[in-house]
Amino acid sequence: MSDFQREREALGAWLHQLRRDAGLNGKQLAGVLGWAPSKVSRIEHGRQTPTEADIAAWAAAVGVPTAAADLAARLHALDSHYVSWRRSLRAGHAPRQRVAMELDGGTRLLRAFEPGLVPGLLQTAEYARHVFARLTALRGTPDDGGAAVRARMERQRVLYEPGREFHFVLTTAALRTRICPPEVHRGQLDRLLAVGSLGNLRLGVIPDTAPLTLMPLHPFWIFDDRLVQIETWSAELNLTDPGEVALYEQVFTRHADAAAYGPAARRILAAVMAELPTGPVLPQQSARLSEQTGADATSAPQDSQ
Repeated sequence: MSDFQREREALGAWLHQLRRDAGLNGKQLAGVLGWAPSKVSRIEHGRQTPTEADIAAWAAAVGVPTAAADLAARLHALDSHYVSWRRSLRAGHAPRQRVAMELDGGTRLLRAFEPGLVPGLLQTAEYARHVFARLTALRGTPDDGGAAVRARMERQRVLYEPGREFHFVLTTAALRTRICPPEVHRGQLDRLLAVGSLGNLRLGVIPDTAPLTLMPLHPFWIFDDRLVQIETWSAELNLTDPGEVALYEQVFTRHADAAAYGPAARRILAAVMAELPTGPVLPQQSARLSEQTGADATSAPQDSQ
């Protein structure tokens, strides 16, 4: 059982006890509140998350309005595990990037698995601009693309701070995802070639033909050994239960074991770059690609451990 579900059931149990102490059955309470009896049942059994207004109305209906503040605090703790994008992005993407900046700053080892796109900490400004634009259009959140991109670029300073380690594992599909024009895509792949040389950063790419022991189901980020963040289309999940964190550490290790690193990873990047439609290539990009692929021609693939 997840942290979120366990805490939701605990909140439901408290509400159930308040109802029982008031001498009301579920149907009677529903009548007082003007709800369907099924809503009372779902909340008490942890199958529905009440709103703060629901909690205040419940506490008043059972004659204990002073309990609303404590129960609302429990609800806020619950909300920290399941945060809808509509709520967290109500002021746009830039504030959310600043929150992420604080989390990154308190982390010594960051591990991330991305099966569908380049991770935010490794994105170029133009690539990030296209990502934010598409998500804003999908969710209908405020369009603050310029501020969001600037915040994301500022957030990337953490990559160069001493005492921090980063380990990214991407699928080849993530490198191929074309959410931007070819010239922007090419610049993004070139950026990955550059950051792959940082001494505190490991960049692994899972080849298309690599045998996998687990399916690459969804992206996730592990902050030290205390937090796992998972992004869905509708919400961000924050897992802090030690058992759940340990499970995701195992999943990350399995994916990392299947990945190619160093020269082998750069060969994959070069091959994906060669698949892009012909377009203008900046001189420094061409030189770097020639240097990387030339060196790789006589190098054996690195071990992925």
